Amino acid sequence: MAVRSPLYNVMFGAAQKAAKGLVRDFGEVEQLQVSLKGPADFVSNADHAAERILKRELARARPGFGFLMEESGEEKGDGKHRWIVDPLDGTLNFLHGVPHFAISIALEREGEIVAGLVHDPIRHETFFAERGQGATMNDWRLRVSARAKLAESIVATGIPFKAHSDHPLYLKQMEAVMAEVAGVRRFGTASLDLAWLAAGRYDGFWEMGLSPWDIAAGILIVREAGGFVTEIGGGPRMMETGSVLAANDKLHAPLAALLGAGAAKRPAA
Repeated sequence: MAVRSPLYNVMFGAAQKAAKGLVRDFGEVEQLQVSLKGPADFVSNADHAAERILKRELARARPGFGFLMEESGEEKGDGKHRWIVDPLDGTLNFLHGVPHFAISIALEREGEIVAGLVHDPIRHETFFAERGQGATMNDWRLRVSARAKLAESIVATGIPFKAHSDHPLYLKQMEAVMAEVAGVRRFGTASLDLAWLAAGRYDGFWEMGLSPWDIAAGILIVREAGGFVTEIGGGPRMMETGSVLAANDKLHAPLAALLGAGAAKRPAA
């Protein structure tokens, strides 16, 4: 078995403890008490419980680090280090009994993501990267796919739901991409979309309107697996804008061109 870094041990240990409760509650999903989280979105008691466990374990291992968490928001720390955590990415999947959700943990140091972990408790797959050290899934080294042709590629995305102002743009982008690729997938868990891209299961991914906790870990994992990650328009501010385009080095530019063409066809407001 590979020798694990101290950061991996801290992050994986916390994720494992939180995952036990998620898996238990997922088995009884019909009995979960849920409360309104926002437009067209619900959060279960399991979500909050997992966040409490993650915060407790991470704070115990690294006292003084700050937090940015989906449910409880931001907590200032030493000013240099911050955990960015999504305790349950794929909440709607979870509540509908769809076994596709994850725990996402990233460590930010002085504004840079230096470690990221995405844990899939159903498949027992843990994707991890540390800056400059490459990316792994369990004990396997990760590498993005080598596909060079859009016509042979599978691309993942996220689509806004209910009343969302970006629907026309997404539809035009989808139209442009679907005309050129082998398939488009939408599974509703951005952290796993990025992790699967790093593993070569997908060849590209794009989405808008994401939050930092959705993507912080996944961005680093993709980059350490040899992939390219930018905003859809090409900029570097994914964490601020929530706009993400990720792919291997051969497909990133062609996908960006397709998405740009789709945006250009957006109907006038």
